[in-house]
Amino acid sequence: MLTSDWCGDTGIDELKHPRYRTEPKDLLALFDKALNSQVSETEWNAIIGYPIRHNEYLDGIRRRAAHLMEQHGRRWMIAQGKPLLNEEGQAELKALRDHLAAHTALRQQ
Repeated sequence: MLTSDWCGDTGIDELKHPRYRTEPKDLLALFDKALNSQVSETEWNAIIGYPIRHNEYLDGIRRRAAHLMEQHGRRWMIAQGKPLLNEEGQAELKALRDHLAAHTALRQQ
């Protein structure tokens, strides 16, 4: 979700700078796309490469996903429609995705 910081100190609302606020649904959607071989490396890097400062737990999930890419990434295979991660990485990403989904569901209760 793209949001903006607004500054009201001058009495006039001024747009400071837009920022992307990654939420659990954004990571879940990205992980689902990756598990279905429907994500580009650019899209992966745009989300996983951007720190999540408003939520330490989510940032930990993001860092773990980045680590999975470092360990199990197959960047050269994406153009051929192959998975972003090797088989072990796919399994670990699925476990990470399921963990995030369960955590998110518990917090929404």
